Amino acid sequence: MGKLKQLVSQTAVYGLSSIIGRLLNYFLVPLYTHVFLPSEYGIVTEMYTYVTFLMILLTYGMETGFFRFSKIESDSDKVYSTALGSLFVSSFVFVFLGLLFSHNIADILGYSNHSYYVSMFVIILGIDAFVSIPFARLRQQNKAIKFAVYKLINIFTNIFLNLFFILWLPSLAEKISIFSAIYSSDFGVGYVFLSNLIASVVSLLLFVADFCGIKFKFDSKLLKSMLIYSLPLVVSGLAGMINEFFDRISIKFFYTIPIGVTDANTFVMSELGIYGANTKIAILMTLFVQCFRYAADPFFFSQVGSKDFNKVFADVNKYLVAFGMFIFLGIMCYIDIVKYFIAPSYWEGLKVVPMLLLGHLLVGMVYLQSFWYKIKNLTQYGIVIFLIGSFITIILNYFLVPRFGYIACAFANLCCYSVMFLITFIWGKKYLPCNYDYKKILFYILFAFILYFCTFLISPLELHIKLALNTLLIIIYCGSVLKLEGGFKIFKQLKQKFLKK
Repeated sequence: MGKLKQLVSQTAVYGLSSIIGRLLNYFLVPLYTHVFLPSEYGIVTEMYTYVTFLMILLTYGMETGFFRFSKIESDSDKVYSTALGSLFVSSFVFVFLGLLFSHNIADILGYSNHSYYVSMFVIILGIDAFVSIPFARLRQQNKAIKFAVYKLINIFTNIFLNLFFILWLPSLAEKISIFSAIYSSDFGVGYVFLSNLIASVVSLLLFVADFCGIKFKFDSKLLKSMLIYSLPLVVSGLAGMINEFFDRISIKFFYTIPIGVTDANTFVMSELGIYGANTKIAILMTLFVQCFRYAADPFFFSQVGSKDFNKVFADVNKYLVAFGMFIFLGIMCYIDIVKYFIAPSYWEGLKVVPMLLLGHLLVGMVYLQSFWYKIKNLTQYGIVIFLIGSFITIILNYFLVPRFGYIACAFANLCCYSVMFLITFIWGKKYLPCNYDYKKILFYILFAFILYFCTFLISPLELHIKLALNTLLIIIYCGSVLKLEGGFKIFKQLKQKFLKK
């Protein structure tokens, strides 16, 4: 339990930056969906989709490689400076070439009149890739609070600038001449990207003092070893991004335009914007999985070889499922309130939310199960698993999106991660055998689904009655989990200790 508490505490601290900060960041989505048309928000969705793919290439698995070699090398400073130097060179080359060919890239993407979109994103990507190693080092050194503070500074900067450029600047431009000189209504969603760019620069500046304080020890032989270990993760990482974000791209390129639609581009970008906005409703599941992943890598790498490692690993799997299904049930029980997170013009996409939530939970389960090939240095298995997932994603999107639109995207995402989890789990039993509590895990999943289907029986009732009954369903689920996990006994013990004091 002590080790589980350590993981929970680190997850909570990382969650301070991820959950609180990202929640605030995600609160920009209502702003975007009310200010921008679905076709305009589709541009934001598309551009950030490309970012996810390029970040995998630009970091080329160095974060995980840094964690691994910091554990096995005696000189962790040499590992850090070698990884940092490598990323500096590659990021600089990327930014130089990206700016040089920004107009050509903009023409290919269909934004010939907005090449500055590409220029801004090239710089954002270069900076974010470079600072990924300093952020990884904070995690490796268990400096979770400093990590959280730096992340929050980035997020709050981005939020403030979005509010300034999108909400306040137009009003100020009408009243004060100096602001009218810097405001352009034609810039539109470009202000979203500009805010991100400035926030990334701020993150870079936060590490300047750290850069000045390190003793640079570049080791080409070590770099070669790190690349051999890390590069297979690039393939699996790209495959993972295909699994997670190829759906957005497929909407733009595979969607069959309905008869009678006069402006095909606006229609497709509107569908992309609607789907992109509804993916944000899965925010709690996404953030839970994300902050868990931040804490899991350094935690499990540090626990490798301990006598109770397998027991801890099995327990974490069980609790991940239990809490993930709680989030799923909570969002779906309050979907009539949660839907106001986005503008009414985007509500037609709410039907994909259940599949998106389950898909994100499966992402966390796949990530946890994939730990066996990281500690066994069998990263080639990760490539195979993620390539299988990518194949499923591409095939399903290619054949189903033309007919079913973004519903097919959510379905393909769910199918992809379901298959990946099964493969990872089956192979993992050989290399990292654990005594999983299958009965409880299956019970939490099935019981949550039963309660979810009960919400359909309740849905015709008046809103206040429906919400009250749905709250009761959540309480029943939580009570069942606490009963099975001995939670009530823990509460009783804590109560007795409190009374004694």
